Amino acid sequence: MELLFTLFAFMLSALGIIGCIMPAIPGVIFSYVGLLCAWGAPYSELSYATIFVWLAISLAVTLSDYFLPALMTRRFGGSRAGAIGATAGAFAGIFFGPLGIIAGPFIGAVAGELLHDSSDAARALRVGAGSFFAFLVGTGFKLAACIAMLVVIVADTWGPFKEWAAGLF
Repeated sequence: MELLFTLFAFMLSALGIIGCIMPAIPGVIFSYVGLLCAWGAPYSELSYATIFVWLAISLAVTLSDYFLPALMTRRFGGSRAGAIGATAGAFAGIFFGPLGIIAGPFIGAVAGELLHDSSDAARALRVGAGSFFAFLVGTGFKLAACIAMLVVIVADTWGPFKEWAAGLF
């Protein structure tokens, strides 16, 4: 049973890292569930505090991925309409696959800015670039969190897994 927990932990963590790039897979959530699998193994030395800290990090990273486009749109000089457009584009992009996830916030921010002030297309494109930058930052946060959880899983399960593998031969 403990081998099953370990295998699920590694599998879900790897799927989480893939999910940081693939839009249909909630990467951070899968990595966190992998961490829970490692914690469920009888030999785990992970504490409740570790689990709750990673829960908070997972929630923060997941939420920031949805709200960063609006925040960065405003930071790059966008109006409220551009920020709303970026957020709407982020949610709408989910339905259009990987390209939609990447382009949705950009298109939404540009459309929102053009609806707000159609005379300044250069500003609208700059605001859209800010929204795209937010996508890159959010993806970086997700990857960092998922890789860090994989490191925690490896550190927690390596000794017992190594002993089990040595016992096979």
